[in-house]
Amino acid sequence: MSHKIALNFEDGVTRFIDAKVGETVADAAYRQGINIPLDCRDGACGACKCFAEAGQYDLGEEYIEDALSQAEAEQGYVLTCQMRAESDCVIRVPASSQVCKTQQASFEAAISAVRKLSDSTIALSIKGEALSQLAFLPGQYVNLKVPGSEQTRAYSFSSLPKDGEVSFLIRNVPGGLMSSFLTGLAKAGDSMTLAGPLGSFYLREIKRPLLLLAGGTGLAPFTAMLEKIAEQGSSHPLHLIYGVTNDFDLVEMDKLEALAARIPNFTYSACVANPESSYPHKGYVTQHIEPRHLNDGEVDIYLCGPPPMVEAVSQFIREQGIAPANFYYEKFAASA
Repeated sequence: MSHKIALNFEDGVTRFIDAKVGETVADAAYRQGINIPLDCRDGACGACKCFAEAGQYDLGEEYIEDALSQAEAEQGYVLTCQMRAESDCVIRVPASSQVCKTQQASFEAAISAVRKLSDSTIALSIKGEALSQLAFLPGQYVNLKVPGSEQTRAYSFSSLPKDGEVSFLIRNVPGGLMSSFLTGLAKAGDSMTLAGPLGSFYLREIKRPLLLLAGGTGLAPFTAMLEKIAEQGSSHPLHLIYGVTNDFDLVEMDKLEALAARIPNFTYSACVANPESSYPHKGYVTQHIEPRHLNDGEVDIYLCGPPPMVEAVSQFIREQGIAPANFYYEKFAASA
């Protein structure tokens, strides 16, 4: 038996290792070629101090106060030379992946499906035996290499891995390098290379209500997160507000409905900014955030959308005089 440990490095690279029962995280990392900063292995120097964002573990009693204080331990800091996982864990490492002598993992796969969901959105699925080894935290992204070029584009996973297949929502940008390939040249079986996973925008342990705010194809990481929540369950209320510019930009509504049927305490709404819209709910996401969604600040907010949306939501929250327990966001912009 072993536990899967996600190591998140400060440069955004994430690597997964397996820790055997009773094995320290540092030993497990070294066994798998990742050099977490370490000097003593005895819990005396504090060089391997990291932060455990999720999971159950045992710190033992072998370390000294100078290396890890009781207050730090209570906050979630750990010494990886002493930490023994008792479940899957997520650990934030205060060092770059390069310093720890690791790097992005790279995978080869093939296109299994390309679907034009609307004039503005393309759904891409890729599949391959190599992807059976792919692990990521829901919400993270990879760099997809555009076939026929040396350039890459960053896309969040819109699904969890299943049978060696993963999916993405891709904005159809006129003249865009990836968009042009997918709409004009791509066919099932074409090879694609992806590198990752990457990013600090991912689903944390759910300890309070969640407010999820998606703009356009920023919906992608949330469908992956919600798939994970549907698998593991949650006792907390979850609400998603999905905002787009035009009616035809609304996609994956059937998927959201299916997720709402699987997650009893999950609700969602959508809105269209264009005043000429025929959709019942018009306006921007901020116009549909209700006081109950903010829960007097006892809420974790996740936001993925274009920079103007991120700024607008940040300003709206400040104006409410409420500080959420956590506010995680990811900005994205299209590349021509």
